[in-house]
Amino acid sequence: MIVCNGLDAVERVERALALGSFDGVHLGHQQVIGRALAGAHQLGVRASVATFEPHPMTVLRPELAPRELGTPQRQVELVEETGADELVLIRFDHAFSQLTPDQFAEQVLAAALRARHVVVGANFRYGHKAAGSPESLATAGERLAFTVETVPLFEVAGSPVSSSRIRDLIAAGEVARAAQLLGRPAWLEGEVIHGDGRGRGLGFPTANLRPAHRAAPPGIGIYAGVAHLDGRALPAAVSVGFNPTFSDNRETLRIEAHLLDFDGDLYGRRLRVDLTQRLRGELKFGSVDELVAQVNRDIDAVRALAAR
Repeated sequence: MIVCNGLDAVERVERALALGSFDGVHLGHQQVIGRALAGAHQLGVRASVATFEPHPMTVLRPELAPRELGTPQRQVELVEETGADELVLIRFDHAFSQLTPDQFAEQVLAAALRARHVVVGANFRYGHKAAGSPESLATAGERLAFTVETVPLFEVAGSPVSSSRIRDLIAAGEVARAAQLLGRPAWLEGEVIHGDGRGRGLGFPTANLRPAHRAAPPGIGIYAGVAHLDGRALPAAVSVGFNPTFSDNRETLRIEAHLLDFDGDLYGRRLRVDLTQRLRGELKFGSVDELVAQVNRDIDAVRALAAR
């Protein structure tokens, strides 16, 4: 898959285009991208996904900008899984935010991306002060020789699938429900950093993760998961919390993953761990022996889930 960082990097080819903020590439996003792929096949043009980098709210209202479900690298992986030919990252800054809806349609979609067919979700807004809508985009397309397809919001359990709904579920620790909206497990990712070495001393070494900037962390607790490393999928027990047995410090959130039956050096590497189920809340134990006994029970639970 081709990845274009900015409009200056795009090739002069015609496209069918899925357009939106595809944070998490959830089931609703997949509907939009799927329709763009179908349009590309019908027209014989490139199947492209175009999104904004960074998220517009980080520029316009940084104090209200949402936590992000995945890193840019993970977004590339997820878009590639859809079968798209290309991902275009449209650089969003204050100057870009001043484009009127007509200027956006003319300069970005028609001139830069040579769009023949544009697919958006029903809640898509664009242009200065979000003045553009799917209806105004369709009107612009009639003038600029591209068609517009609006995809209704995809619903699960009677409510639209959205990144904000998924963030709320993950923050509540409801990762199994979040997976139903994502179409895949919720996940954690980050760089493995040095911790205090306590886990290794207790007999279960952990990979301490530094989450990506603006990542949406899961709720505090212990999770069953699957770590992805060098093409292998390894069962993992994941702790998200503050280690209350050893410290009263609740300022620094710790994310630690114990990869079952793995012994190796992961420092400095990127690690992704899918979260399949929340096992329990975080507990403060009266002794180290009580903690070790509970962790062993958690590991047994992870093994049992992995064997299913």
